[in-house]
Amino acid sequence: MELENRNALITGAAHRVGEAIALRLAKEGCNIAIHYHAAARESEQTLSEILSCSVEAHAYQADLRSHEEIKTLYESISHDFQRLDILINSAAIMQRIPFREVSPEDWETTIDLNLRAAFFCTQYAIRLMGDEGGAVINISDIAGLQPWVDFPVHSISKAGIEMLTKVAALAYAPSVRVNAVAPGPVLKPDHMSEARWAQLGTELPIGQAGEPADVAEAIIFLLKNDFITGETLVVDGGNQLI
Repeated sequence: MELENRNALITGAAHRVGEAIALRLAKEGCNIAIHYHAAARESEQTLSEILSCSVEAHAYQADLRSHEEIKTLYESISHDFQRLDILINSAAIMQRIPFREVSPEDWETTIDLNLRAAFFCTQYAIRLMGDEGGAVINISDIAGLQPWVDFPVHSISKAGIEMLTKVAALAYAPSVRVNAVAPGPVLKPDHMSEARWAQLGTELPIGQAGEPADVAEAIIFLLKNDFITGETLVVDGGNQLI
């Protein structure tokens, strides 16, 4: 896929990894739909940076745990961009709650955003892609490939993203390609100290932690290679090897 003048929606694009993805796509010449939930101030800054790349861009607020707000989001995108070529499902939450302490509310908060929203965002996006097709990239996690007992619902939700990627790739081939990127340590968690983050990086085979830009580059690769679908590209500095 050639990326110049393509229309791309990135969920959770106001900051962190989603912001890096949105900016990288803008530098490739994509017009950008920035989705955010509560990060209004950050979304304004991201929007300003994207517009400096001389592409079209709009920011949209929506709580993706609400199906009605997903529907409204896509109606707004359809009005502003007419069609969509690329969807990046990046919005997610990561709650550290021991298995025995997870409540139904905790389960719904994570599953509704990390998995249910990605499913229906994909469904609506493919409708906007029309007969010309396009590409979907889901942001998975190495937690979806191996059990994280301290983050059980997150781990389960990302395992669901892995299967969503494969099912959607098969259901919509050949017009729409669906792939995933599973990042490892590319952004320091809020609960982790700087010292522990630096130590974690030295423990990787690569010898250092990654950056959100590493995820963005993996996405560019998957978007441009038209012979890859239903796959997960792991970007973890060799973390799974140990």
